[in-house]
Amino acid sequence: MAVKERVRFGGRSARIQAEVHKAVEELSATTDRAELTVPQIAARAGVTPSTIYRRWGDLSELLADVAVKRLRPIADPVDTGSMKGDLEAWTEQFMEEMSSPVGRSLLRDVFAKPDEDSYAGKCCRFTYEHLQTIAERAAARGETAFDVDTAVDLVVAPIVYHILFGDRPLEPAYCRSLVARILK
Repeated sequence: MAVKERVRFGGRSARIQAEVHKAVEELSATTDRAELTVPQIAARAGVTPSTIYRRWGDLSELLADVAVKRLRPIADPVDTGSMKGDLEAWTEQFMEEMSSPVGRSLLRDVFAKPDEDSYAGKCCRFTYEHLQTIAERAAARGETAFDVDTAVDLVVAPIVYHILFGDRPLEPAYCRSLVARILK
């Protein structure tokens, strides 16, 4: 297992991480993912390949790290004034983002390296936190909040399954039908 550098926020390590992430994003926009290489990314970021290998271990680890950064929510879920509205809006946004070509690519990168503190686990926590925010808002409004684990099982899991296996197109009406299952 590769030894990872400790990240000092705002220090040299953080600047290197930002440059490498930027290089991956720029190269991903113009290069097929299968053609990306560590030396190519290193040259674009202005670092040596050994810097990338020392910090991330391999290309798939780096791509997963960049994916998690891009998947990290930047704001709380929209507050529509009702639990049903909040959950429907969040579910439709989740479906649209994850089923886009970029979202599908990010999901593949995140699931490429599963382990105990995996990138997939981090993304899972983002999802749970958003659902928990919606449930807590509902309770504060006097609504009977849904169970977050049930929402993951009955709403999130089917969406991710259909995105990963591409067995059907996903539409907002389908998302609303999933939400209806947990709000009975």
